[in-house]
Amino acid sequence: MFTIVKIIISAAIIGAITEFSRRYPQQGGVIAALPIVSLLSILWLYLQGEPADKLSKFAIGVVWGLPGTIAMLLIIGIAMKHSVHIVASLSLGIVGWLILYFAQDIVVKLLH
Repeated sequence: MFTIVKIIISAAIIGAITEFSRRYPQQGGVIAALPIVSLLSILWLYLQGEPADKLSKFAIGVVWGLPGTIAMLLIIGIAMKHSVHIVASLSLGIVGWLILYFAQDIVVKLLH
């Protein structure tokens, strides 16, 4: 039952943000950039009884994902600005994210 409640609340928040973004795209982007998914995830994990060390590892994992996410969003934004089709723009963004993720992983392994 708790899983259904989490899904409904999370979906309602995402739905509200997308509806707001239809009317106010730039402000909607700022709201969407807020760490809502990360905060909800931490909250759900906490309410399910996960220990603080797991929540800490999760939060640090989110930070490691930021460079790739920033690159992906920049690629998608630039591609869309240049009238690249949505599917191609998203695909390019995902490929950029993957490249940066694996490059970041290689660099981290070399430093350890």
